[in-house]
Amino acid sequence: MASVAYTLHKAFPISTEAELERLSHRESTKNTCQSEAKGRRESYIDLDEKVETQRNGEGHNEFDGIIGSSKSLRAVLDQVRTVAPAGSTVLIEGETGTGKELIAQAVHMNSQRRSRPFVKLNCAAIPLDLLESELFGHERGAFTGAVTQRVGRFEAANGGTLFLDEIGDIPFELQSKLLRVLQEQEFERLGGTYTHRVDVRIVAATNQDLASLVEEKQFRMDLYYRLNVFPIALPPLRQRLDDIPLLVAYFVQKFGARMSKRISKASQSSMDALVHYPWPGNIRELQNFVERAVILTKGDVLQIPPMGSRTLSTPAPLNLKDAERDHILRVLEESNWVVGGKNGAAARLGVARTTLMSKMQKRGISRVMARSRSVS
Repeated sequence: MASVAYTLHKAFPISTEAELERLSHRESTKNTCQSEAKGRRESYIDLDEKVETQRNGEGHNEFDGIIGSSKSLRAVLDQVRTVAPAGSTVLIEGETGTGKELIAQAVHMNSQRRSRPFVKLNCAAIPLDLLESELFGHERGAFTGAVTQRVGRFEAANGGTLFLDEIGDIPFELQSKLLRVLQEQEFERLGGTYTHRVDVRIVAATNQDLASLVEEKQFRMDLYYRLNVFPIALPPLRQRLDDIPLLVAYFVQKFGARMSKRISKASQSSMDALVHYPWPGNIRELQNFVERAVILTKGDVLQIPPMGSRTLSTPAPLNLKDAERDHILRVLEESNWVVGGKNGAAARLGVARTTLMSKMQKRGISRVMARSRSVS
C-alpha cells in the first residue's frame, strides 16, 4: 500500500503549499461540523428577548398583565375593546386558571368607570350563610354576631364595577335578590327596610356551564339571560400554544427578580416540553410550575422539574362541565381523596370544603366512580 502511495506521489507530485491548504480545509470542515453539532445540542431561547418582544413588539397589547399574541387571545381582547365602553353586563366563561379576573379588570379599566372602584367577590369562597351579607351588607343586630352596620359589595362598588367570580356557586334562593339588583339597581341590607339605589356594572365569571345548570334547575333562567348580555369565552392554554414561551419568559423574570436570580435562557427542548404539555390548570398551573422551576434552577439556564406523562394527545374535555369534573378528579387523586384540611383537595383548588363537596355531588364524582373509570 505504501509503495502505491509512493508511486502516485512520484507520478503526481503535490506541492507543499497545496498540501497545507488541503489539510487546513479538512480541519476547518471538521471544526465547522463539530460547531454545528454542538449548536444543535445546545440550542437555547433568550428569555429576556421574549419579554422585550412582549413589551415592544409581537404580543404587545394595552392591557396590563395580559401576556400573549395568539389568534385566540387577540379575538378575546377585541371583544373587550368592543364591550368595555358600552357599560353592559359581561359574562366571562372559561376553565379554572385561564385569567378571567384579568379580563374583568381590562373591561373595567377600558370603560368610563375606570376612575371608580373595581370590587371583587369570589362567590365560591364565602360561606353560604354569609354571602347575602357580603353582597348587600347588613344592619346592626340583623343576625347573631352583627354588632355593627356593614356595607356590602354593591354599595362599595357604587359608580364602578363589581366582579362576581364563580357566579355559578350563588345559592338558588339568593339568585332572585341578585336578579332584582341587576334589573332595578336597588336592594335592602340584611335586616334593614331602607331601599338603597346604586349604579354598578356587573362583570361575572364562571368555570361552569351555566346553561346546563339552568337545565338542571340549579340556576335561574332569568338570571342567566340577564348575565349573558355579552359573553366572552376564554380559550384554555392548550389552545394558546404560541403564548406559552412568552408566559414562561414573563414568569421567569418575575420570580427570578423576587428570588434575586438571573435566569436568561431556556433550552429549546425544555420549551418544547412546556409547549406540548396540556396544562389542565391553565395559566395558574403554568405559573406555579415556572415558580418551582426558578426555585430549583442554579445558574442562568432554566431547569424544569419532571412534568409527568401527559401530552397534548390527551383528549380535551368536550365542555366546561367535563373540564371541571376532570380537573377535580385529578386534584382529588393527587390529594389521596382527602377533601378538607390544609393539604386537601379543596385547599388546592382554592375553594371551600362545602363548595367542593357540592360540586362533587353535582358532577357525580366519587372514589368508586373514579375506580370504575380507570378499570374501563
